[in-house]
Amino acid sequence: MPLNTSVPLVESSLDEYLQAWLREDVGRGDWTTIGLGNLAQQPGLALWVTRAPGVIAGLPFARRLFQQLDGDLSFEPLVDEGDACGADTTIARMSGNLAALLTGERVALNLVMRLSGIATATRQYVERLADSPTQLVDTRKTTPGLRQLEKYASRVGGAINHRLGLDDAVMIKDNHIAAAGGIRAAVAQIRPAIPYPMTVEVETSSLEQVDEAIACPVDIIMLDNMPPELMKTAVERIRAQKPAVKIEASGNVTLETLKPIAATGVDFISSSAPITRAPWLDISMQVSSKAV
Repeated sequence: MPLNTSVPLVESSLDEYLQAWLREDVGRGDWTTIGLGNLAQQPGLALWVTRAPGVIAGLPFARRLFQQLDGDLSFEPLVDEGDACGADTTIARMSGNLAALLTGERVALNLVMRLSGIATATRQYVERLADSPTQLVDTRKTTPGLRQLEKYASRVGGAINHRLGLDDAVMIKDNHIAAAGGIRAAVAQIRPAIPYPMTVEVETSSLEQVDEAIACPVDIIMLDNMPPELMKTAVERIRAQKPAVKIEASGNVTLETLKPIAATGVDFISSSAPITRAPWLDISMQVSSKAV
């Protein structure tokens, strides 16, 4: 199955990105902090506090970002990744030189606020499916350059990662079908060309396409943008003829439509919404000039 192929992020692999994001923000220098004197020699304490309830994600990356500025900085998470916190919860405590704390504040907060927003939205979707065997998976609709982080946040929220990139698995979508001249033609050309044991998924939008996919050596059939009644018929048809094939539903998935879609009997529901429509979780940083 290509639905959980991504590996946990290695924090050190992100250093190049973290450094680039800091360079983007700092530019020729943090003149506000520089103007306050030699703060690099002055110890400080900072607390991160939530201003709204949400699921926390990204604290390990914030720690690594601050440590790009101060290798001796102490960053102590006070909650675990994936914890659901209320408003006014202190989620992290850090101590280090004031210059590093002040210069790194915005980039680190932006990162954690974005990832926590995704984890929070994802958790809402996952909880809506709690009484169903159907599982939520994410998509490749991610911000360029941030896919690994956004998919990490999706996992923290409780979803399963779909393929991380085009090299993870074959997904034959509508434009591939059009380019090949049909589902049978596409599968016939692609299946012999891919390495074992890579799986093949095909997108369908009608019962005719479902029948065509059933007749092919595919591992997953996606039911795209089908109303629940049609989707239920498609599921029954696939189960009767190809019970080993996994079934994924996709298209116009919202919190309100999750349960009706799951009731059709699909194995997976894929949705980009928890990533593409997630509001940031509001988190503030409170700094004092004396470490305790």
